[in-house]
Amino acid sequence: MSEENITRIHMYDKEFILIGTAHISKNSAEQVKEVIEREQPDSVCIELDKGRYESITEGNKWKDTDIFKVIKEKKATLLLMNLAISSFQNRMAKQFGIKAGQEMIQGIESAKETGAKLVLADRNIQITFSRIWRGLGFKGKAMLLSQVFAGIFSNETITEEELEKMKNQDSIDSILNDFTEVFPQLKVPLIDERDQYLAEKIKNAPGEKIVAVLGAAHVPGIKREIEKKHDLKKLTEVPPKSKAPKVIGWMIPILILAVIAVTFFLNPTAGMQQTISWALWTGTLAAIGAALAFGHPLAIVTAFVAAPFTSLHPLLAVGWFAGFVQAYFKRPNVRDFENLSEDVFTLKGFWHNKVTRILLIIVLSNLGGSLGTFIGGADVIRLFIDHL
Repeated sequence: MSEENITRIHMYDKEFILIGTAHISKNSAEQVKEVIEREQPDSVCIELDKGRYESITEGNKWKDTDIFKVIKEKKATLLLMNLAISSFQNRMAKQFGIKAGQEMIQGIESAKETGAKLVLADRNIQITFSRIWRGLGFKGKAMLLSQVFAGIFSNETITEEELEKMKNQDSIDSILNDFTEVFPQLKVPLIDERDQYLAEKIKNAPGEKIVAVLGAAHVPGIKREIEKKHDLKKLTEVPPKSKAPKVIGWMIPILILAVIAVTFFLNPTAGMQQTISWALWTGTLAAIGAALAFGHPLAIVTAFVAAPFTSLHPLLAVGWFAGFVQAYFKRPNVRDFENLSEDVFTLKGFWHNKVTRILLIIVLSNLGGSLGTFIGGADVIRLFIDHL
């Protein structure tokens, strides 16, 4: 059997066999099966966390999703990002007639068949996203979202040769490759920290012979990091939020309210103009966001009415209100959750499915409301200066 993409490491009285895979490669899945059957390892480590493992092994798990709970826990953007990345991976897998993550599925099945201990070796994807998100400014977050969605909805196909090159990137890295060139700090939580986490989990897997199924991008890092000691607790901490956004989030509405109050005192007519301008800018742009997601008419109206008030309170978001209304009148059914894996293949599907439409309404309404806050706030200050 070919040893291509296989790395063997002997240390700690153990043998570690690392299989570098592409997450959408049929050949990778076949190689995983061959290696595990031949080597009969004590443990099989796979590059999945508990959440992604359950997603793979429990195909109907989406049926149990409570969309209202997602909105309440402020996880709409995270869920949308996960679905978006899943869309990118599934689209390429479908192009080559295979199942996304087939090599991980094969690792799970082969571990069961050989009686090996299955080890979920990757860090929780939500923690990885949180550590990425906290390390980016507003511009970085906007670029990240645009880069991800541009990659997802591209109609370009990839060749077999390009697929093999993707063995040097994991599924998330392949989308964010250009982004990491602009923001190199993204590589730390996305690759380096996960290399350390994976290496520690693999090193501590039970038994004397360990097979690890990994995206090939992680193999060089794991070879380097497996000799070191890593603190898993530290690697899974979510960094505290910066106080600056919270301070700014309160300063802006206080400033706006103060300016309007002073203007009302000096010139009631100008104060009324400011109030109307603020309401129109924030409400209209939030409503446009909901409308772009083809929201229910009452969800669009809710966005328009709520935005002027939520924009003045940092702990509230107009998208939550618009999303709740949308979910109430157009509540997703079991079929919508069952069809998620297919609908997220296309831009049309994202807007057609009731689940993703709610998420889009939340995200786009919030974006519109935020834009309205800056434009409306600037106009409030302009009117204040004009009537001094």
